[in-house]
Amino acid sequence: MEILQLVMTGITAIILFVFGLDNFSREIEQISGDRFRKFLGSATNIPIFGVLIGALVTMIIQSSSATSVISIGLVNAGVLSFKNSVGIIFGSNIGTTITAQLVAFKLTNFAPIFIIIGFILTFTNSRASIFGKAVFYFGFVFFSLNLISSTLEPLQNNEALVSMLTEAQNPLYALLVGCLFTALVQSSSVTTGLAIIFTQQGVLGLENAVPLILGANIGTTATAFLAVISLDVSAKKVAFSHFLFNVGGVLLFFPVLLIFGYKLAEFDQNPAIALANIHLIFNVTASLIFTIFITPFTRFVDHLFGEGKMDFERIELLTLTSDDNFDSVKQKLDASSEHLFRFLQENYNQVTLSIETNYSGVFNSAEKRIEYVNYLKNQYMHYFSSAVILINQKNESKALIKLINQFDYLFQIHDSINDLFKVKRVINEKYIELKSDLLLLIRGLSIKTLDVFDEIASEMLDAKLQPEKRLLSSKEKELQHEINDVSRSLLLLMADTSREDAGALINFVTYSQRLKDKLNNFANLHVKIDPPEDVKNELDLKT
Repeated sequence: MEILQLVMTGITAIILFVFGLDNFSREIEQISGDRFRKFLGSATNIPIFGVLIGALVTMIIQSSSATSVISIGLVNAGVLSFKNSVGIIFGSNIGTTITAQLVAFKLTNFAPIFIIIGFILTFTNSRASIFGKAVFYFGFVFFSLNLISSTLEPLQNNEALVSMLTEAQNPLYALLVGCLFTALVQSSSVTTGLAIIFTQQGVLGLENAVPLILGANIGTTATAFLAVISLDVSAKKVAFSHFLFNVGGVLLFFPVLLIFGYKLAEFDQNPAIALANIHLIFNVTASLIFTIFITPFTRFVDHLFGEGKMDFERIELLTLTSDDNFDSVKQKLDASSEHLFRFLQENYNQVTLSIETNYSGVFNSAEKRIEYVNYLKNQYMHYFSSAVILINQKNESKALIKLINQFDYLFQIHDSINDLFKVKRVINEKYIELKSDLLLLIRGLSIKTLDVFDEIASEMLDAKLQPEKRLLSSKEKELQHEINDVSRSLLLLMADTSREDAGALINFVTYSQRLKDKLNNFANLHVKIDPPEDVKNELDLKT
């Protein structure tokens, strides 16, 4: 009965640890929000920067699984390139070692202080109250580790159990146990924390604990695989890279463990500190080795999965520098608006193609691009709020407002494209098959809309065209006639009760009308952009 009570109390303490770790990670993500994701997304092409970012983020949120899942989400949204995400994945393993160090040096004894501070902060009316729950759960995580330690302390008196765990066992068996247990609890920090507590109490031998934490590194990749089940190939490449990296790191060190593992029992220093240091050395060394070979590593993964049809060229994010003035900001925004407009045009093309062809690859591509624009919208708004400090004159204020309006219309165009994409979602969810006559109507409407996109893009590049009042162009008139014709055709088809597909597309016409109106409003803003050098030269020759 006493053993049963001990087991139940131990399991409860472990559950509290998992609960605290999960909630701490969630609180940190909520506090940081878009800034946190932008920080991850800002990893440069220099791999070591990605490693450092991954390590730092994981140290903060105490979960390599959470870091990998966030990275996967950013790659799936097109915010982060596959190669840059790999560096973050490598660094996330280094970040997990902070838990082991805190437990090994018994800094967890300060846990009650964090719990009390977090509790008090939660009930204050200051801005610091938003950190209350995060501080509370940080203390809760390590308080639960202390609870596990005190709960399992009686096991030190069980000679049979101590003898079994301290004597050298098959490292492969310990590796498998660590892998399966970590996959079950969805956290390598749990496995590592328990291993260190057991070694502190003398219940677990160092030669058995080392393969256990190596197995934890493999088991933690299960979270990433669960996260990508419904995502595209780019996200799957990130998850597989995480798995390949962790397995590769274990394979590099496992032969050394098999040959020299028996010497671990001869360590004179504190076995818990030794285990934490081995954990640190293993993860740092593996990360550095794989970072050195990151290019062939990513090429290998690309070769296995393919380059990914859903990948696309991203729009350069605007940043305010100390050398910027209002004129340079305006030039950046003018150039960026043209890129964004063309990007939206391709988004519209992808959405209509996904309806016409019904190919899942095109659908996934459209979804990914739309998610990317949602991300861009927040980044542009942040840039505008930063650019306000550069305004010194009244005409600059008017110019900035005009630019903000321009981008506002661009994102309204995006909203209409997103609405059209939702029509496709409904068609998929209800398993509606569009007949050929409807597909022809969509194709005709799509061609006319793309013509209007092209015409507006040409006007944006034409430095000489600046009418006092922009009249409705012939292309826009043709599009309006096409919308009216499609609307009439759909109404006739809906009279046939067997044509469920016609009813599903009625919103498509409504959203197409809204898109046409927003395109016209955008064109009427008269906001010019600086044309590329070749266009400038051509205009100069004409004049």
